Amino acid sequence: MTIGVLKEPSHETRVSLLAESVSALTKKGITIWVEKGAGEKAFCSDAEYEKAGAQVKSRGDILSSSQIVLGIHPPESSDIAQLSSKVLIGVYQPLYNQGIMKDWASKNATVFSLDMLPRTTRAQAMDVLSSQANIAGYKAVVTAANSYSRYFPMFMTAAGSIAPAKVLILGAGVAGLQAIATAKRLGAVVEVFDTRPAVKEEVMSLGAKFIEVEGAADASKAGGYAVEQTEEYKQKQQQRIADSCAKADIIITTAQIPGKKAPILITDAMLNNMRNGSVIIDLAAATGGNTPVTKNNETVQHNGVSIIGNSSLQSTMPSDASKVYGKNVLNFLQLIINKEGQLNLNWEDDLVKGSCITHNGEIVHERVKASL
Repeated sequence: MTIGVLKEPSHETRVSLLAESVSALTKKGITIWVEKGAGEKAFCSDAEYEKAGAQVKSRGDILSSSQIVLGIHPPESSDIAQLSSKVLIGVYQPLYNQGIMKDWASKNATVFSLDMLPRTTRAQAMDVLSSQANIAGYKAVVTAANSYSRYFPMFMTAAGSIAPAKVLILGAGVAGLQAIATAKRLGAVVEVFDTRPAVKEEVMSLGAKFIEVEGAADASKAGGYAVEQTEEYKQKQQQRIADSCAKADIIITTAQIPGKKAPILITDAMLNNMRNGSVIIDLAAATGGNTPVTKNNETVQHNGVSIIGNSSLQSTMPSDASKVYGKNVLNFLQLIINKEGQLNLNWEDDLVKGSCITHNGEIVHERVKASL
């Protein structure tokens, strides 16, 4: 069997497998082809891949001759003709990219999108959303500290006392929890809001204050994501968030709903009441953002508040992001490759079935089909 690793689009710094992950596969007798220059931005050279047992090939060779093709982002439109009967593994956001999924189905490609893995205990070792969100949460705080015009920790000096920064984190998922831990390590005072009361204990264990709003819809069956809330709850929520926004120096927003536009959590009125020089890091920017003025990959100035929209902060740390992503991919490959190094798709496995988007010329994922 041959597994091909594609070079990502120019905006992406990560790669699906680093050399250290390649060696784990070659030891099993699997042939690994890596597109020339695929790991350069993640500081992994072609020579390192070759030392690990991979062969450096052209993009055309990989697309035409690999049984499994790895790429974090969807291959380019010019590549589609060569995807017939291939297995593709990446993070393809199929709920937003239904047209691409239709095209791949028509080419008889079998597509696994790792962002659609069921979020179960067994899936944790291959949960790319969590591994990448952990990095994004850390980098969000570091980015905020770099953009903020004041200290994070409290200082008592001969020249006077400096109050600690007040950080508000909206969403206590993986990114939010890492943001809490990082902000606390930098000496900030942290408040956290989340629609899921179940996360209160985790938030408080990290030393942050949990903002409670009664009447939240049950999110226990949403796979760790936020869910739509009632209008009454939204009004209560907005008032509590407004109170915290007015006091906050830094806000980090992480709220997204799969397949839908990100909810607006910080309104124009809240923005207008924030302190001059405050900073917002919006990790939901790619799906519209949690503020009405967020623009993805841009910094917007609004009445003295900096709103930094970036849904790919993990790509600013490409070495570690690629390392943990590659480990996730290796763990997933163990589900679909047998001990003899041959492809073996077990449709009785809930992780294999739950992450498969297209197979045998059609879209097979129920949620993706329902969204069409």
